[in-house]
Amino acid sequence: MLAVLWVEVLKVRRSRLSWVSLLAFALGTTVMGLIMFAVQDPERARSLGLLATKAQLTQGTADWPAYLALLAQTIAVGGLVLFGILTIWVFGREFSDRTVKDLLALPTPRGAIVGAKFLVTALWCALLTLETFGLGLIIGFLLGLPGWSAATVLHGLGRLLLTAVMAWLLVTSFALAASIGRGYLAAVGTLFVTVFLAQIIAVLGYGHLFPWAVPGIYSGIGGPDQPPVGIAGYTAVVLVGVASIAATLAWWRNADQSQ
Repeated sequence: MLAVLWVEVLKVRRSRLSWVSLLAFALGTTVMGLIMFAVQDPERARSLGLLATKAQLTQGTADWPAYLALLAQTIAVGGLVLFGILTIWVFGREFSDRTVKDLLALPTPRGAIVGAKFLVTALWCALLTLETFGLGLIIGFLLGLPGWSAATVLHGLGRLLLTAVMAWLLVTSFALAASIGRGYLAAVGTLFVTVFLAQIIAVLGYGHLFPWAVPGIYSGIGGPDQPPVGIAGYTAVVLVGVASIAATLAWWRNADQSQ
Protein backbone atom coordinates (compact mmCIF):
# COMPACT_ATOMS: atom_id res chain seq x y z
CA MET A 1 0.00 0.00 0.00
CA LEU A 2 2.81 2.43 0.86
CA ALA A 3 4.55 1.74 -2.44
CA VAL A 4 1.39 2.36 -4.44
CA LEU A 5 0.63 5.49 -2.43
CA TRP A 6 4.11 6.85 -3.09
CA VAL A 7 3.69 6.26 -6.83
CA GLU A 8 0.38 8.15 -6.84
CA VAL A 9 1.96 11.03 -4.90
CA LEU A 10 4.76 11.20 -7.48
CA LYS A 11 2.20 11.38 -10.30
CA VAL A 12 0.46 14.29 -8.62
CA ARG A 13 3.68 16.12 -7.76
CA ARG A 14 4.98 15.91 -11.33
CA SER A 15 1.69 16.94 -12.88
CA ARG A 16 0.94 20.51 -13.93
CA LEU A 17 -2.59 19.98 -12.65
CA SER A 18 -1.39 20.17 -9.05
CA TRP A 19 0.02 23.66 -9.57
CA VAL A 20 -3.02 24.75 -11.58
CA SER A 21 -5.33 23.65 -8.76
CA LEU A 22 -3.28 25.54 -6.17
CA LEU A 23 -3.42 28.65 -8.35
CA ALA A 24 -7.18 28.27 -8.94
CA PHE A 25 -8.02 28.09 -5.24
CA ALA A 26 -5.66 30.97 -4.48
CA LEU A 27 -7.44 33.02 -7.13
CA GLY A 28 -10.84 32.13 -5.70
CA THR A 29 -9.77 33.16 -2.21
CA THR A 30 -8.37 36.43 -3.55
CA VAL A 31 -11.65 37.18 -5.34
CA MET A 32 -13.54 36.68 -2.07
CA GLY A 33 -11.13 39.13 -0.46
CA LEU A 34 -11.83 41.59 -3.28
CA ILE A 35 -15.55 41.33 -2.53
CA MET A 36 -14.90 42.10 1.13
CA PHE A 37 -12.74 45.02 0.06
CA ALA A 38 -15.63 46.37 -2.02
CA VAL A 39 -18.21 45.80 0.74
CA GLN A 40 -16.14 47.88 3.14
CA ASP A 41 -16.88 50.91 0.97
CA PRO A 42 -19.65 50.83 -1.69
CA GLU A 43 -17.92 53.64 -3.56
CA ARG A 44 -14.97 51.37 -4.08
CA ALA A 45 -17.35 48.82 -5.59
CA ARG A 46 -18.38 51.43 -8.14
CA SER A 47 -14.79 52.39 -8.88
CA LEU A 48 -13.86 48.72 -9.35
CA GLY A 49 -16.63 48.28 -11.91
CA LEU A 50 -18.84 46.16 -9.66
CA LEU A 51 -21.97 48.12 -10.51
CA ALA A 52 -23.91 45.00 -11.45
CA THR A 53 -23.43 43.52 -8.01
CA LYS A 54 -23.46 46.75 -6.05
CA ALA A 55 -26.90 46.10 -4.58
CA GLN A 56 -25.88 42.68 -3.32
CA LEU A 57 -22.58 43.96 -1.99
CA THR A 58 -24.06 46.81 0.01
CA GLN A 59 -26.48 44.40 1.70
CA GLY A 60 -23.61 42.44 3.23
CA THR A 61 -21.18 43.20 6.00
CA ALA A 62 -17.41 43.20 5.75
CA ASP A 63 -16.40 41.22 8.82
CA TRP A 64 -14.78 37.91 9.68
CA PRO A 65 -17.99 35.81 9.88
CA ALA A 66 -19.08 37.01 6.44
CA TYR A 67 -15.64 36.44 4.92
CA LEU A 68 -15.30 32.94 6.38
CA ALA A 69 -18.77 32.14 5.02
CA LEU A 70 -17.61 33.27 1.56
CA LEU A 71 -14.58 30.99 1.82
CA ALA A 72 -16.85 28.04 2.63
CA GLN A 73 -18.91 28.89 -0.45
CA THR A 74 -15.71 28.91 -2.50
CA ILE A 75 -14.97 25.38 -1.31
CA ALA A 76 -18.55 24.30 -2.02
CA VAL A 77 -18.39 25.47 -5.63
CA GLY A 78 -14.72 24.73 -6.26
CA GLY A 79 -14.99 21.45 -4.38
CA LEU A 80 -17.62 19.99 -6.63
CA VAL A 81 -15.94 21.17 -9.83
CA LEU A 82 -12.19 21.26 -9.15
CA PHE A 83 -12.14 18.37 -6.67
CA GLY A 84 -14.11 16.49 -9.29
CA ILE A 85 -11.61 17.27 -12.05
CA LEU A 86 -8.73 16.18 -9.83
CA THR A 87 -10.48 12.91 -9.02
CA ILE A 88 -11.29 12.27 -12.67
CA TRP A 89 -7.63 12.86 -13.58
CA VAL A 90 -6.34 10.48 -10.90
CA PHE A 91 -8.66 7.65 -11.95
CA GLY A 92 -8.90 8.33 -15.67
CA ARG A 93 -5.31 8.93 -16.67
CA GLU A 94 -4.37 5.23 -16.56
CA PHE A 95 -6.87 4.57 -19.35
CA SER A 96 -6.11 7.70 -21.37
CA ASP A 97 -2.35 7.03 -21.18
CA ARG A 98 -2.98 3.31 -21.84
CA THR A 99 -0.94 2.28 -18.82
CA VAL A 100 -3.75 0.47 -17.02
CA LYS A 101 -2.60 -3.00 -18.19
CA ASP A 102 0.92 -2.34 -16.95
CA LEU A 103 -0.46 -1.11 -13.63
CA LEU A 104 -2.70 -4.13 -13.13
CA ALA A 105 0.08 -6.53 -14.13
CA LEU A 106 2.08 -5.52 -11.06
CA PRO A 107 2.02 -7.88 -8.04
CA THR A 108 -0.12 -5.38 -6.15
CA PRO A 109 -3.74 -5.93 -5.03
CA ARG A 110 -6.21 -3.88 -7.02
CA GLY A 111 -7.81 -2.80 -3.77
CA ALA A 112 -4.53 -1.18 -2.74
CA ILE A 113 -4.36 0.71 -6.05
CA VAL A 114 -7.89 2.08 -5.66
CA GLY A 115 -7.36 2.87 -2.00
CA ALA A 116 -4.16 4.77 -2.76
CA LYS A 117 -5.91 6.80 -5.45
CA PHE A 118 -8.75 7.76 -3.12
CA LEU A 119 -6.31 8.61 -0.33
CA VAL A 120 -4.26 10.85 -2.64
CA THR A 121 -7.37 12.70 -3.78
CA ALA A 122 -8.42 13.18 -0.16
CA LEU A 123 -5.00 14.55 0.81
CA TRP A 124 -4.94 16.77 -2.27
CA CYS A 125 -8.38 18.22 -1.48
CA ALA A 126 -7.37 18.73 2.16
CA LEU A 127 -4.28 20.66 1.06
CA LEU A 128 -6.36 22.91 -1.20
CA THR A 129 -8.83 23.53 1.63
CA LEU A 130 -6.07 24.47 4.07
CA GLU A 131 -4.54 26.71 1.41
CA THR A 132 -7.87 28.52 1.09
CA PHE A 133 -8.17 28.96 4.84
CA GLY A 134 -4.57 30.08 5.36
CA LEU A 135 -4.59 32.56 2.50
CA GLY A 136 -8.01 33.75 3.65
CA LEU A 137 -6.63 34.56 7.10
CA ILE A 138 -3.80 36.59 5.55
CA ILE A 139 -6.16 38.54 3.30
CA GLY A 140 -8.59 39.13 6.15
CA PHE A 141 -5.85 40.59 8.34
CA LEU A 142 -4.61 42.78 5.50
CA LEU A 143 -8.14 44.13 5.03
CA GLY A 144 -8.47 44.80 8.75
CA LEU A 145 -11.83 43.02 8.99
CA PRO A 146 -13.65 43.43 12.30
CA GLY A 147 -15.24 40.65 14.35
CA TRP A 148 -12.14 38.55 14.95
CA SER A 149 -12.33 36.00 17.74
CA ALA A 150 -11.07 32.48 18.31
CA ALA A 151 -14.63 31.14 18.41
CA THR A 152 -15.50 32.85 15.11
CA VAL A 153 -12.43 31.48 13.35
CA LEU A 154 -12.92 27.96 14.72
CA HIS A 155 -16.55 28.03 13.64
CA GLY A 156 -15.52 29.21 10.18
CA LEU A 157 -12.83 26.55 9.95
CA GLY A 158 -15.29 23.87 11.01
CA ARG A 159 -17.75 24.95 8.31
CA LEU A 160 -14.95 25.02 5.75
CA LEU A 161 -13.74 21.52 6.63
CA LEU A 162 -17.21 20.00 6.71
CA THR A 163 -17.99 21.53 3.31
CA ALA A 164 -14.74 20.10 1.92
CA VAL A 165 -15.43 16.63 3.37
CA MET A 166 -18.91 16.56 1.83
CA ALA A 167 -17.51 17.74 -1.51
CA TRP A 168 -14.87 15.00 -1.49
CA LEU A 169 -17.42 12.32 -0.64
CA LEU A 170 -19.55 13.43 -3.58
CA VAL A 171 -16.75 13.57 -6.16
CA THR A 172 -15.94 9.91 -5.51
CA SER A 173 -18.88 9.27 -7.84
CA PHE A 174 -16.80 10.78 -10.65
CA ALA A 175 -14.05 8.28 -9.89
CA LEU A 176 -16.56 5.54 -10.60
CA ALA A 177 -17.61 7.28 -13.82
CA ALA A 178 -13.96 7.62 -14.93
CA SER A 179 -13.36 3.94 -14.23
CA ILE A 180 -16.46 2.65 -16.02
CA GLY A 181 -15.93 5.08 -18.90
CA ARG A 182 -12.25 4.12 -19.08
CA GLY A 183 -11.03 7.69 -19.30
CA TYR A 184 -11.92 11.33 -18.86
CA LEU A 185 -14.79 11.97 -21.29
CA ALA A 186 -17.66 10.11 -19.59
CA ALA A 187 -16.62 11.35 -16.17
CA VAL A 188 -16.40 15.00 -17.26
CA GLY A 189 -19.83 14.69 -18.85
CA THR A 190 -21.16 13.25 -15.59
CA LEU A 191 -19.59 16.17 -13.72
CA PHE A 192 -21.27 18.77 -15.94
CA VAL A 193 -24.66 17.07 -15.74
CA THR A 194 -24.42 16.78 -11.97
CA VAL A 195 -23.51 20.44 -11.49
CA PHE A 196 -26.36 21.46 -13.79
CA LEU A 197 -28.87 19.32 -11.90
CA ALA A 198 -27.64 20.65 -8.57
CA GLN A 199 -28.31 24.22 -9.72
CA ILE A 200 -31.77 23.41 -11.07
CA ILE A 201 -32.88 21.39 -8.08
CA ALA A 202 -31.61 24.06 -5.68
CA VAL A 203 -33.62 26.72 -7.54
CA LEU A 204 -36.70 24.51 -7.21
CA GLY A 205 -36.18 24.45 -3.44
CA TYR A 206 -35.12 20.83 -3.04
CA GLY A 207 -31.36 21.33 -2.90
CA HIS A 208 -31.25 20.26 0.74
CA LEU A 209 -32.28 16.76 -0.38
CA PHE A 210 -30.11 16.42 -3.52
CA PRO A 211 -26.66 15.22 -2.39
CA TRP A 212 -24.61 17.22 -4.90
CA ALA A 213 -26.38 20.45 -3.89
CA VAL A 214 -26.01 19.90 -0.13
CA PRO A 215 -22.50 21.44 0.28
CA GLY A 216 -23.60 24.63 -1.46
CA ILE A 217 -26.81 24.89 0.59
CA TYR A 218 -24.88 24.21 3.79
CA SER A 219 -22.30 26.90 3.01
CA GLY A 220 -25.04 29.47 2.42
CA ILE A 221 -24.89 29.93 -1.36
CA GLY A 222 -28.65 29.58 -1.69
CA GLY A 223 -29.35 32.36 0.79
CA PRO A 224 -31.87 32.38 3.64
CA ASP A 225 -34.74 31.30 1.39
CA GLN A 226 -33.34 27.79 0.96
CA PRO A 227 -34.55 25.11 3.43
CA PRO A 228 -31.73 24.13 5.81
CA VAL A 229 -29.87 20.89 5.34
CA GLY A 230 -31.17 18.19 7.64
CA ILE A 231 -30.29 14.63 8.55
CA ALA A 232 -31.66 13.36 5.24
CA GLY A 233 -29.31 15.59 3.25
CA TYR A 234 -26.20 14.69 5.24
CA THR A 235 -27.10 11.01 5.14
CA ALA A 236 -27.53 11.15 1.37
CA VAL A 237 -24.04 12.66 0.99
CA VAL A 238 -22.46 9.92 3.10
CA LEU A 239 -24.34 7.19 1.26
CA VAL A 240 -23.20 8.54 -2.11
CA GLY A 241 -19.57 8.57 -0.94
CA VAL A 242 -19.65 5.09 0.60
CA ALA A 243 -21.51 3.57 -2.34
CA SER A 244 -19.22 5.21 -4.92
CA ILE A 245 -16.04 4.04 -3.17
CA ALA A 246 -17.38 0.50 -2.79
CA ALA A 247 -18.59 0.39 -6.40
CA THR A 248 -15.28 1.71 -7.74
CA LEU A 249 -13.36 -0.88 -5.74
CA ALA A 250 -15.67 -3.66 -6.98
CA TRP A 251 -15.32 -2.51 -10.58
CA TRP A 252 -11.51 -2.49 -10.48
CA ARG A 253 -11.50 -5.95 -8.91
CA ASN A 254 -14.01 -7.59 -11.23
CA ALA A 255 -14.28 -5.70 -14.51
CA ASP A 256 -12.67 -7.10 -17.62
CA GLN A 257 -9.69 -4.82 -18.31
CA SER A 258 -9.31 -5.13 -22.08
CA GLN A 259 -7.01 -2.19 -22.76
